[in-house]
Amino acid sequence: MARKRFIVELGTGVDLHGEDVTEAACRAVKDAISSNCLCGLMEIVDLKDPGQMEVEVLIATPRPEEVDTVQVASMLPFGKTSVTSVQGGMAAQGLCVPQIAPDCDQIIVANAAVTVFINQ
Repeated sequence: MARKRFIVELGTGVDLHGEDVTEAACRAVKDAISSNCLCGLMEIVDLKDPGQMEVEVLIATPRPEEVDTVQVASMLPFGKTSVTSVQGGMAAQGLCVPQIAPDCDQIIVANAAVTVFINQ
């Protein structure tokens, strides 16, 4: 069987007040997958079980070592998943809101590339 790439979806996620790279990464994955329907997998490729697809997630954040990849993977409803976290994204000056998260004034931006593979 040959492993073939079916689709690549891109997304952006932001944590405005908590400087939480995992939260931004989860939102980036949600953004990437929330406006597509992979009906071609079932109707054209004849995939019987969506759990058979392989999903690779590439996350870029300012602090990749802090990303909880298990939590990011949990954003995907189907497939065998893997998550890689790399340097990227953005940290921009924001506003500290002590009632939400004290001592943080950075806006964290994460980017996600979600790639779906199938074995044919």
